[in-house]
Amino acid sequence: MAAEVVKTAIAVRNRERSWFTGRDFVVDERIVVETKAVDRLAPIHEAQLITYLKLLKLPRGLLLNFNVPRLTKGLRSIALR
Repeated sequence: MAAEVVKTAIAVRNRERSWFTGRDFVVDERIVVETKAVDRLAPIHEAQLITYLKLLKLPRGLLLNFNVPRLTKGLRSIALR
């Protein structure tokens, strides 16, 4: 299983305009992993991951918050239909 930092061109109105970068990882070219260290996950964090999934045309993502006593409490899975 390979993981890499995401860096890809985004086309806006059929022209390449900017670069999308971040702390995010793509695992096996199928799952985006978005990491956070916040008091609690907010709807904006989920919206951010959904946006990444749509831009990268990937079906699944994991939102992972490291600022929790148990890591399982900071994990949220998202799947696009």
